Amino acid sequence: MRSLFLFASLTLLSACALRDDDGAIDVAIIGENEELFSGGLRLSYGAQHVRAATSQGLVRLETGGEVVPAIAERWIVTDDGASYIFRIREFDLPDGTRLTAQSVRDSLRRSISRLGGTSMGYDLAKIRDVRALTGRVIEIRLKSPMPGFLQLLAQPELSLQIDAVPTGPMSMAREDDVGLLNALPPEARGLPARPNWDEDIQQVRVSAADAQTASDGFNDGRFDLVLGGRIENLPIAETGALTRGTVRLDSTIGSFGLDILNTEGFLALPQNREALAMGIDREALIQPFNIAGWVSTTRLVSPGLPDESELLGERWTNLTDEERIQTARARVSQWQTANDGPVRLLLFLPEGAGSDILFEGLAGQLEQIGVQLVRSEDIEGADLALRDRVARYGGARWFLNQFNCEVSRAICSEDVDFLVQLAVDSSNPEEARSYLIEAETALTAYNPYIPLGAPIRWSLVRGDIEGFVENPWNVHPLFPLSRAPI
Repeated sequence: MRSLFLFASLTLLSACALRDDDGAIDVAIIGENEELFSGGLRLSYGAQHVRAATSQGLVRLETGGEVVPAIAERWIVTDDGASYIFRIREFDLPDGTRLTAQSVRDSLRRSISRLGGTSMGYDLAKIRDVRALTGRVIEIRLKSPMPGFLQLLAQPELSLQIDAVPTGPMSMAREDDVGLLNALPPEARGLPARPNWDEDIQQVRVSAADAQTASDGFNDGRFDLVLGGRIENLPIAETGALTRGTVRLDSTIGSFGLDILNTEGFLALPQNREALAMGIDREALIQPFNIAGWVSTTRLVSPGLPDESELLGERWTNLTDEERIQTARARVSQWQTANDGPVRLLLFLPEGAGSDILFEGLAGQLEQIGVQLVRSEDIEGADLALRDRVARYGGARWFLNQFNCEVSRAICSEDVDFLVQLAVDSSNPEEARSYLIEAETALTAYNPYIPLGAPIRWSLVRGDIEGFVENPWNVHPLFPLSRAPI
């Protein structure tokens, strides 16, 4: 799958500062301490990385975001694309439990069931059955072929825990708020034993921190790697004394825009909601962040996906920029005349200097079409709110499932959900694709969301760090940092 957005790295030219080299890699993930070591299935960004390090699934994501073997040593896909057959590795878990196809099947079924009612649960709806064919062979049967299925299967929420025992590839001990991660021996991961395998192996220490603390710690040598940066805290990275490393940006795929949270007043009409989207100059909005190569979109589903329709393109291409603004302004003016009042909307954004910049740009642009934008202190009562999510796999259904009425905070359409469900249930790939096209068309017309472009994700990476690669999924596994043999 081709990359949709090509961000240029913001490189700061300097010599790498010396750090205390005790043989460990110190990683800070921007977020809250209590989220980092979550044991549930609704995982924060940091918890996803910890879970992936300590419990693997049938497959996992490697440094560049590619799918590689994990518990499954190999697999085949049947000619119809609807059946995936995995041969699992033969080894004992740390507590001596033998890994079998039956235990893997049971673990997967439990996870899929527990994810029901979540957006990932809807993503997994293509799965018809999970079966153990022999002691070492698992089959996952789909209702029809699904682009990105292996990518979805590699998500940490689907990692395997057999009788509550983690499956590696690393073990973890807690020391206060720090997770001490150590690579397991090859034979404990289902690989052939290797003499002297642990030579040059590094411990990975992971902790959570707010963006300012993480950036300061990176600058003074306490952290070698900072993950989880977003647009609201990007100015911290840009203005810090980053003389000891580089800012790295992922060319992500996902949803970055504004959810419309209610249908009262001006927002009651789809054409008025569309007017807000028409009134935004996306490139100018992001220009203050100095991100080279960021590409905007006016679509709810990112272009360039494997199941993309050539029938659907960017919106309003038949209008010049001035015509687009005039159309939006006319709709606002028409509503003001009919209702004898101004259009005033509350927008909720996460705290941070980046959000301040984003709000200033949005408020200035929407003022030009007659809309007054006001910053809301909380999401309750807001008319609009930022949606900022990286896709888990490259399929149109991921985007559409984000707006499912059961999981989305934005206004939604049950008719669109019905069309997506028809695509899930269809055994004919072309028929399923046509339902998804119809669903995107209908959702676009409903205007529950104002798309802006790709999510912005940044990391701080010291120059001597191995095992970090930018990728579209903003996934940066901790296990490769240990330099353990694969």
